[in-house]
Amino acid sequence: MTLLDVTPTTLQALWLILVAVLWIGYLVLEGFDYGVAMLLPFVGKNDKERRVLVNTIGPVWDGNEVWLLTAGGAMFAAFSGWYATLFSALYLPLFLILVGLILRGVAFEYRGKRADWAWRNRWDWAAAIGSLLPPLVFGVGFANFLLGLPLKNVTILAGATTVPVFDGDKLWAGPLFGLFSLYGLIGGITFVLVFLTHGAIYASLKTKGEISGRLKKLAVKLGLITAIPAVVFVIWGNLLPKLPGQLDSLRTVAWIAGLLGLVLFVGAIYFIWKGREGIAFILTGTTIAMVAVMIFAQLFPGLGFNNTGLKVMLDITTASSSPTTLTLMTVAACIFVPIVLLYQIWAYTVFRRRLGVENIPDEVDEPVVVGG
Repeated sequence: MTLLDVTPTTLQALWLILVAVLWIGYLVLEGFDYGVAMLLPFVGKNDKERRVLVNTIGPVWDGNEVWLLTAGGAMFAAFSGWYATLFSALYLPLFLILVGLILRGVAFEYRGKRADWAWRNRWDWAAAIGSLLPPLVFGVGFANFLLGLPLKNVTILAGATTVPVFDGDKLWAGPLFGLFSLYGLIGGITFVLVFLTHGAIYASLKTKGEISGRLKKLAVKLGLITAIPAVVFVIWGNLLPKLPGQLDSLRTVAWIAGLLGLVLFVGAIYFIWKGREGIAFILTGTTIAMVAVMIFAQLFPGLGFNNTGLKVMLDITTASSSPTTLTLMTVAACIFVPIVLLYQIWAYTVFRRRLGVENIPDEVDEPVVVGG
């Protein structure tokens, strides 16, 4: 069996697309609150301004993380071989993501427990650092998917059916520090800067007064800086050598999506410069979605692994769960995904108004808990 023989079923192809959609939802929605949190110690001149920034994402940040949990759960259930290999081989990077998520969550909850500037400043820095780690690691990880994670041969179980056993210790062929190649680092830097720009535009859209004006100017500067690594990431990623089995048609899709993302990002810079933050926010969100499409278009069929020389390939067919599992998951997705979407639409509708320092009450005897 070779990757050239891969013919996925309709359900397998559908679930790879659904996994991509879930990741896109996570990157677009969580991306702006990562950006806002990373800007927190730098943009807010006083506690009230920082409280304004925290309150722009307070009602939605934890709901945005649902997309990450759902994406991970979908990978686990639909492509167990893919999930097991990644989590077995990449413990440390995934642990860093977990540390970041815990740190930012605790920071949002604890910063309002004491009406003390030093206390809140420390937690604001904790939120910024915790929000920096996930996009940095995810950027490095997705860049390595495009490069192709190296794998070793797997063990085969003899029986009525030959079944590949995916053991992370046996599969992973590259050193951990090999993930931090030049292209991997460019991926991490690009993700961080894009999320910073996305967050600055969102915060300018959700605030009013002086702080909104500062955020618009900052968004333009961040956008111009971000454009350089973004262009390198997209062009280099599409010029990488083909991995075994990659389809020319999907590589064409990757080129189109990547270049469209760059054009949309330039448009976002222009519109935020013109003070049209609503349009700019839509464009940065669409930019992130297009870059994700570029990446996932190149994951078929090898799921981001370099299967060169393997006896049994880790691909969309061998890593997939059974047809029964995929069928049950499809039914569950049709029921619960619309519920999640309706809830998030409701949340964003309820908390749609702009905030300013005049909307933040003065301190009272009992500190106000901000966020979450």
